[in-house]
Amino acid sequence: MEKMIMSVIPRDEAEKVLDALINDGFTATFAETKGGMLRQSQYTLFSAVKSDEVNRVCELINKNCTADVEIDEDGLAEQELAEESGSAKVGGAIVFIWDIKSSRIY
Repeated sequence: MEKMIMSVIPRDEAEKVLDALINDGFTATFAETKGGMLRQSQYTLFSAVKSDEVNRVCELINKNCTADVEIDEDGLAEQELAEESGSAKVGGAIVFIWDIKSSRIY
């Protein structure tokens, strides 16, 4: 059976994820979307894969959808983290997976 994977990815990480998928032999279609409380811009990627490929696609998304950033030491909560590490992992994707059936267009 085939699966549809829809992943919502931060805008600044979408190209990296898309490149990783394509380089590993997968295809994807994307659309620029906005939403959430802050109306932030992100990309929504759609990829149809075989059931046994779902884990590999999720691994690629996970591996390529986290960026190191410097922490702003002016923030009180962030200052404690900055003293410990100087950077933090941010980003991430929201992934939805559902079954699809092949169909013909008439």
